[in-house]
Amino acid sequence: MLKNTFHHIPGIGAGTESGLWKKGFNSWKDIKENNTPGIPAKRLSTLKHHVDISLEHFENSHFKYFEEHLPSNLIWRIFPEVRSQVAYLDIETTGLEGWDEITTIALYDGKEIKTFVNGDNLEHFPEAVSAYGTVVTYNGKCFDVPFIENYFNIKMDQVHIDLRYLLKSLGYGGGLKACEKKLGIDRGGLDGVDGFFAIQLWQDYQRHGNEKALETLLAYNIEDVVNLETLMVMAYNKKLNETPFAQSHQIVLPAAPEIELKADAATVVRLKSNHYY
Repeated sequence: MLKNTFHHIPGIGAGTESGLWKKGFNSWKDIKENNTPGIPAKRLSTLKHHVDISLEHFENSHFKYFEEHLPSNLIWRIFPEVRSQVAYLDIETTGLEGWDEITTIALYDGKEIKTFVNGDNLEHFPEAVSAYGTVVTYNGKCFDVPFIENYFNIKMDQVHIDLRYLLKSLGYGGGLKACEKKLGIDRGGLDGVDGFFAIQLWQDYQRHGNEKALETLLAYNIEDVVNLETLMVMAYNKKLNETPFAQSHQIVLPAAPEIELKADAATVVRLKSNHYY
């Protein structure tokens, strides 16, 4: 979809881009190879110049350029091009304030699941995430990424696709779990577990050394990032319906990976019944 996009070019808005598509200029290639009167000569020259710039950034995998020049509601168009370097990312914390701590982080790249735990290997997270050029989160622009940057004193300058806004533009709101339910994603034994309950799981692990609580927390955290990939593909396919490329550019839904860690039902029931929740 990125090579069909003109909205990042100065002077090209939604209406102009749509007009180009209607005239048969569906890709950068169409602009580069066209010498017919379909576009005024001066405009065509400008378009060709910016297409050349776009191709240079594209071929050098400098996708940050497109994030910086596209309207925020069109960043989703980058996804297929950056998919091989995406980290689906989610953090759990002891609370929402600046003095709170990160408890666990889950990172998934479509193949491998990585987890980071406070007091174990959390300090390895900055190096691990630096290997990826793009991050996909839910509400990460407001919460996860600023929290991470402050906590580790780092700057995350990856391309960032925040599914909260993308899904909201499609009519899906109310939080990650609500979006999942509306789109038919079932969490099984983790149904009903949320961010507040994740805090209780961490506290149970810290206070009582309950490894099952930590395993349940990690299973929950992992479920978040694995589902982010499915939601990203679903949202991308749905946004294509707003373009002429709905049939040609669809992405097949990913297969869910095997998650070894499972929620411990006894721990979940006990915490819910002990007024923790």
